[in-house]
Amino acid sequence: MFVPMAEKERNAYIYYTGLGFQMIATIGVFAYIGYRIDRSKSGEAGLFTAIFALIGVFISLISTIRSVTKR
Repeated sequence: MFVPMAEKERNAYIYYTGLGFQMIATIGVFAYIGYRIDRSKSGEAGLFTAIFALIGVFISLISTIRSVTKR
């Protein structure tokens, strides 16, 4: 039997799904920047990709924690 979600539950679902996509986008952008730096310097180790991906993870975690505690 289908039970429709309440408006408040639906809004919370949309909000937290958006936070997840925001985290993915932030990490992806930073990893791409690191990849482009590695590629321009002919680095095969992927050092800048790893560093920038970790920076993206930290920034997205801080942003998510601030958004969740504010709500």
